[in-house]
Amino acid sequence: MTEAAWGNGELARAVNRTGTETGQRLKYDASAVSHWLGGTSPSAKALPVVLETLARRLKRPITAFEAGFREMPTPADQSTDTVSGLVDLGSLDMDPSRRGVLTAGLYSVALTIPGWPDVVGRFARLRTDPHLRIGVAEVQAVVAMTERISDLDDQFGGRMARPMAASFLVNTIVPYLRADASENVRKAMLSAAADHCYLTGYMAVDERHDSLAQRYYTKALELAGHADDHLTYCTTLRGMSVQAVDLGHGSAALRLAEAASSASPQAGPRMRAFLAGQQAHALAQTGDRAGALHHLRTAEVAMEQAESKGKAFGSYDPATLSYHIAQVSYELGDREGAIRALRHSATIRPAVYRRGRMRHRSMLAEWQLEAGRLEEAVQNWHLALDDYPTIQSGRADDRFRSMLSATRPHRRNPHVRGLLDRARPMAGGQGRARTVREAMT
Repeated sequence: MTEAAWGNGELARAVNRTGTETGQRLKYDASAVSHWLGGTSPSAKALPVVLETLARRLKRPITAFEAGFREMPTPADQSTDTVSGLVDLGSLDMDPSRRGVLTAGLYSVALTIPGWPDVVGRFARLRTDPHLRIGVAEVQAVVAMTERISDLDDQFGGRMARPMAASFLVNTIVPYLRADASENVRKAMLSAAADHCYLTGYMAVDERHDSLAQRYYTKALELAGHADDHLTYCTTLRGMSVQAVDLGHGSAALRLAEAASSASPQAGPRMRAFLAGQQAHALAQTGDRAGALHHLRTAEVAMEQAESKGKAFGSYDPATLSYHIAQVSYELGDREGAIRALRHSATIRPAVYRRGRMRHRSMLAEWQLEAGRLEEAVQNWHLALDDYPTIQSGRADDRFRSMLSATRPHRRNPHVRGLLDRARPMAGGQGRARTVREAMT
């Protein structure tokens, strides 16, 4: 608390704010913190919230022992074996009755990231299954399945596709990782598994299960290192940076983007463009205008040099570059420039990316409303609602709720009322339906 420069009341209020991310309505006050200082401990459910609150303030991991809630350090509650950890993670994710526990964790801004020198080429030799040998065909099957799941995710959202990905991870990929194989095939399978974990983490982000996403991302980093796969390692770090900046953790996003850039000295132009664009967004969010504009220009130059075709997922294209330009412009206070760039991104984005189209149209509408362009905003929200019923996505739900909140002060406007009339049948659950009714009254 001294290092954080927090008094009892400040810590209590910060813990209560962090607790809302897990759905906990904590009501701690200064007296509760006095009890902690006197030797009591928060409840088992609240303790991780307290530790994460301190970690966010101090920008490093904080253990229960370091915070004074334990008399001695305890071993980490996770498997040290990469493949066993995948089984534990995927099996929990497959079980609907246990998924709530898995997804209730907090996003950690001080997560320890395994560095490239720590993971590269260090895959422990496993006891292989003498009854199963894999070759190139099995690797190709995993790659193809991951691409198909990625296509479904793009069209319908992570909530629909992720259970399939978790099941495929446990039932097919893990046995392949334990099978007998040549060295080249084994590395190729590790690389394919890393891609699959990265995609599964990305879909967890889409559901707003951010702590779970971090666990999948960390496994992807480990697998990519074991496979000597620099591309997937850097792609995963970049994805973790995107997650951080979307959650408003600019410093953590910058740290992750810079780690990705440092680990990819021989990256191709498309990867360099994405890394520079992501660094620009993170720098803009932290208020570094000059750095943001410099990296944005670097991204534009690299994009001009990029090849015309990238990977099935995780690739960077002109539409995403325009999105980065929009985000940087918005963070730096240029709302009109942000609107122009986001509108341009929408015109060149491939039609298959339905979820991204819905989210970005909603974002464009929000920015237009902030600029006083109500009717244009309503038009774009109508376009967003064209896609919304077909998408199972927590991030899309966030944009839907933002629409309801942003339009509430304008509910007497006939254009807004028509929009809300259309939104009512899409509300789904009782909570969201109630929110629509409240927005209209």
